[in-house]
Amino acid sequence: QARLVESGGGSVQAGGSLRLSCEASGYPFSNYFMAWFRQAPGKGREGVARIYPDGNIKYYADFVKGRFIISRANAKNIVMLQMNDLKPEDTAMYYCAAGTRVAGFEESAFHYWGQGTQVTVSS
Repeated sequence: QARLVESGGGSVQAGGSLRLSCEASGYPFSNYFMAWFRQAPGKGREGVARIYPDGNIKYYADFVKGRFIISRANAKNIVMLQMNDLKPEDTAMYYCAAGTRVAGFEESAFHYWGQGTQVTVSS
């Protein structure tokens, strides 16, 4: 049974950093695209970053370019999101997701989802 477990969320002041991790199990991790999404209170879920199965190609939403870095360690079945220069508008629940035919941030392309980890940024 596929499972994704996020960790690393917390509360931080604006300008600070956090590193999120997502541990995967129950499916062939190295064959899957991985992504991070987020959902702020009262808003829809939006794609933040995604990474190809081999880790060589990455895409970012415009609002995190230059601040966030997605990476993966296929030997450990882990995908990470390094978040720097955090802003209050980054406050959201962050989710990792896995899919096999991913061309963008369409949620329907992602088969497996984690439960999320909360990130709160204060001004």
